[in-house]
Amino acid sequence: MISAYSDMGRFERSRHLLDEMPEPNLVTYNSVISSFCRSGFHKEAVNLFKGMQKTSRNAVLMDEFTVVGLANACANLAALELLRQVHGASMIMALDFNRVVCNALIDAYGKCGVPKSSYSIFSQMVEKDVVSWTALIMGLAQNGEGERALYFFTKMQDEGIIANDITYVSALSACADLALVEKGKQIHCFIIRNRSSSLFDNVFIVNALIDMYSKCGEMISSMRLFTRLHEKDIVTWNSLITGFAQNGQGEASLAVFEMMVQENVRPNHVTFVGVLSACSHSGLVSEGLSFLATMEERYNLIPRSDHYAIIVDLLGRKNRLGEALEVIEKVNYGSSLIGMWGSLLANARVYGNLEFAKRAAEALFELEPKNTGRYVMLSNIYANAGMWDDAREIRRVMEEMELTKEAGSSWIEVKNVRHVFVAEDMSENKLEDDIRGLLANLVAQMKDVGYMY
Repeated sequence: MISAYSDMGRFERSRHLLDEMPEPNLVTYNSVISSFCRSGFHKEAVNLFKGMQKTSRNAVLMDEFTVVGLANACANLAALELLRQVHGASMIMALDFNRVVCNALIDAYGKCGVPKSSYSIFSQMVEKDVVSWTALIMGLAQNGEGERALYFFTKMQDEGIIANDITYVSALSACADLALVEKGKQIHCFIIRNRSSSLFDNVFIVNALIDMYSKCGEMISSMRLFTRLHEKDIVTWNSLITGFAQNGQGEASLAVFEMMVQENVRPNHVTFVGVLSACSHSGLVSEGLSFLATMEERYNLIPRSDHYAIIVDLLGRKNRLGEALEVIEKVNYGSSLIGMWGSLLANARVYGNLEFAKRAAEALFELEPKNTGRYVMLSNIYANAGMWDDAREIRRVMEEMELTKEAGSSWIEVKNVRHVFVAEDMSENKLEDDIRGLLANLVAQMKDVGYMY
């Protein structure tokens, strides 16, 4: 009965029956924990687990099914400490780390931001399935290790494991973060060849493709996919709106937003991040302020710190620094003010406004005292204004705090390999040697025709 009530979503009734049982067994607890997790009540699942330990007479009450349920709950709550405790207890109890248990732990550690632990479990598995590979790839992609995610995606294919839709979405996410458009195109073709049904039957894959092409600057491909997708969701619209905005096509972004409104699709907070970004990149101040007001008045969406940060940038780009400062002082988001003050500092530098630059820098030094870039920017502002003593003082403070500026870098993709170039890096690299040789040859030719002396 407890299981039946849980599956029906009547958790109060199932919990009441559980509490009335004189000695509930582990199977009963597992049933309720599993039902809680399937229905999204992850905190309730964790609380039930903690409660059942109090009745276990100093012995840990847990088996493999408990571990899977709790791993799922920890993954959704990002409860890393509890996950480690459950993992450690299960090892001490010598539970069977079968494929289902390992897959759950790999997924949980990835979602808790520790892909290193995910790989440790993955590497010890004797038999891996597509869920094992996908959980690892997803965890790496979500934690900024896109290159490793794509490495394991390729290795998975080499071992004959057939990817599923979640695998494709994770791999495309890695391509998007690394701006590896050629690799993304290969995965796109691979999806078309290997899926049994049409690509456009799965909105999640199409959304991932639109996001990937947008972040790689190929908005024509994004628009083609968007047009062919009949059942669009809010993520589809947001991906295209944000993509156009990030690629400097503000008018196109706003046009898509108007289409969205006409289709009676209700925007959310992410939508307005894209819309406001479009206004900022296009210098549409009055439109941006109007959209900010529309959020609350028309859609009952309270603006968040990222929305205000874009407004600060929008005003700052037009040298309306006083109004930008008023926006910052109006809101109170604690550490979330970092982006707003950073925008004000950057725009104050552009317009050479020392008063606002100093005000923004002082706030940033207090909010993030170890961020080298802020000190360097203020020092450069002083230097550009000819205030050399103040510039040297900032550099002295950096030395006392042992802050060093990270070298700038850029990268290009050649034959599916990302090559990173670091400023003033003189280490030997065949590709860099080839580039230097080519540049020397071009300089020589420019001198021959009189462009250089």
